[in-house]
Amino acid sequence: MGDVDVGDDDDEAMLLEPEPHIFDNPDVSSIPEDVDSPDVAEISDDVDIPDIPDDAEGFSIGPETTANYVKIIQSAKTILWNGPMGMFEDARFAAGTNAVAQAVVDATQKNGAKSIIGGGDSVKALNKAGLGDKVTFMSTGGGASLEYLEGKTLPGLTALEA
Repeated sequence: MGDVDVGDDDDEAMLLEPEPHIFDNPDVSSIPEDVDSPDVAEISDDVDIPDIPDDAEGFSIGPETTANYVKIIQSAKTILWNGPMGMFEDARFAAGTNAVAQAVVDATQKNGAKSIIGGGDSVKALNKAGLGDKVTFMSTGGGASLEYLEGKTLPGLTALEA
């Protein structure tokens, strides 16, 4: 793998070489394979990431990636979600985030999975979809949630312990 040009994105090229252990098990981890893009209508609204034209942008995960993520979530026992799948505030790009949100709720409600949602945008997406009260735990502190899971000391908790 390596750097992949992701079209007219303000961020750096997407790095497709994560830490080696992150994707050891392809059954429980995945990177996006396609995106929804309003800029590639002449190709289709859905485009594989390496095929995004230089003057186009991707705004959410595409249907192939959505289906892959839903499949992974359906069999999960613990789900940590930090960040929506794309620009869910715009109905044209909400499908990926909404499908993932519903999959998380289904895994929680039907399969007994523990679902931990961190980050204000994730909480907003779940609430916008009417699903916020159907997960195990939500926190608007996404970065802090991840740091806590990493075992880092959080100033707010340290102050409470004093």
